[in-house]
Amino acid sequence: MKKAIIGAFVGGIIIFMVQFLVWTVLNVHYKSMAYTPKQDTILNYLNSQNLPSGQYLMPGVKPDATSAEKQAHMTESAGKPWAIVSYHKTQNTNMGMSMVRSFLTDVLVVLLLCWILLKINAPTFGTILLACLLTAAIVYLNSDYTFHIWYQSAGQKGYIIEYTAQWGLVGIWLGWWLRRK
Repeated sequence: MKKAIIGAFVGGIIIFMVQFLVWTVLNVHYKSMAYTPKQDTILNYLNSQNLPSGQYLMPGVKPDATSAEKQAHMTESAGKPWAIVSYHKTQNTNMGMSMVRSFLTDVLVVLLLCWILLKINAPTFGTILLACLLTAAIVYLNSDYTFHIWYQSAGQKGYIIEYTAQWGLVGIWLGWWLRRK
């Protein structure tokens, strides 16, 4: 258990640091956070509408729409502009708790992977590294890529770079650490 906990803690640090680097210094996610010089106009308009904080798909249908209304909406919307808007009434600039939650999540996911890896009888360095890279593929395909399939989200290359780097480095770490006697 000690091996898994230490492996997860260091692995969590690796993932957290890669996340920090790709979102800040390396800016590989720039396409998913595009800038518009019209941001003040858009934000002022959204704020004037008294929307509750939330994520909106536009154009959308009312939650109680009938199947016929939904079908008519799809037909009418085909080929026209659309948007997904994440709107928040206030911006939280205190990143402390978000960073703590993110780090704890990173440690937890590596701990879960360590548990699986430690169930393999005498895994090789290559097996552990490959398992970590396959974990990167699973995470990407089941989250960001699936979202992209439906909503054509930008910046897929950034997510591929991020997941491959963080899980590849975790694989190198765990490939060494978990095999130590």
